[in-house]
Amino acid sequence: MKKLFFASLLALGMIGTSYCQSYNQLSATDAVTGKVLELGNMVGAKGMVLIFHSLNCPFAKMYEGRIKALRTNFQNQGIAFALVNPEASNSEADQIPLRAYIDESGLNMSYLIDSGQIWTKLFQTTKIPEVIVLVQGAKGLEIKYRGAIDNNPQAETAVTERHLERALNQILKGDMPMAYQVRPVGCNIRTY
Repeated sequence: MKKLFFASLLALGMIGTSYCQSYNQLSATDAVTGKVLELGNMVGAKGMVLIFHSLNCPFAKMYEGRIKALRTNFQNQGIAFALVNPEASNSEADQIPLRAYIDESGLNMSYLIDSGQIWTKLFQTTKIPEVIVLVQGAKGLEIKYRGAIDNNPQAETAVTERHLERALNQILKGDMPMAYQVRPVGCNIRTY
């Protein structure tokens, strides 16, 4: 019985390790530069915020100002930001509007194309916008927070819980975020 328990524990540990290693090796085309970027090379000194995003989702547009403010505040503290689009392909026709959006919105970050929804499936994201916060751990990238940006997508002035901001502040202090996961609200990601 003990052998079965330890074998199960070892198998779970190996699965967790493979996910950490595979996060580092994830790659996607950046619509802004046209280059293929590897996630492990994009992470800032203190971490990385991935925001699953789509030009077709009104919730993503509602969060635009808040995303800019978060990036401005935390990028200088060693946290990198990138948008991830699970609904676009690597075609030039799909890249052009994404590149134009970054230029017009002033978001000033990479806009990764999750062609084939590999990132979406690996991170198990279901909503737009949904965030994943990654930090470098002993065995590779680890998820420290996932879910909602805050508790009111429609009215920024009515926000009472700034989930992502609190998690990033706790990570910068060296603490574990109080909430590992907060249910995101937004558009459903269409899976292919």
